[in-house]
Amino acid sequence: MQFQKHFSLEEARSMLPELRRIFRDAHSRRERVRKADEKLGGLLKKTRADLGGPPVAAMLMDLQQMNAQLERVQKLGIQIKDIDRGLVDFPSIRKGREVFLCWELEEDDIEFWHDLDCGYAGRERL
Repeated sequence: MQFQKHFSLEEARSMLPELRRIFRDAHSRRERVRKADEKLGGLLKKTRADLGGPPVAAMLMDLQQMNAQLERVQKLGIQIKDIDRGLVDFPSIRKGREVFLCWELEEDDIEFWHDLDCGYAGRERL
């Protein structure tokens, strides 16, 4: 077996509310970082001065929090495949073999699985 932790369908489903919260928060933080970066980049070009203070501290805090949340997901044994789509794979056992239960943020429930080497294109309905 490639993975130590395997999720049952019920275990994976129980994680969905938390994953939704984490990905929505990560998307929000990433957007704030993008806007702050644009603003600070413009100021830097205009003033050619060192920047710091509350705007930079807030941007760094957003980056740190986003990283911490995504790291937490990975430590649970969930594979993050695409942050933008909120696409994750849960290692699982199906009919005696190791597979991934596949879910993305816009889906209501976990309805697909795929072999370890197939990826999203190989998704099959449960």
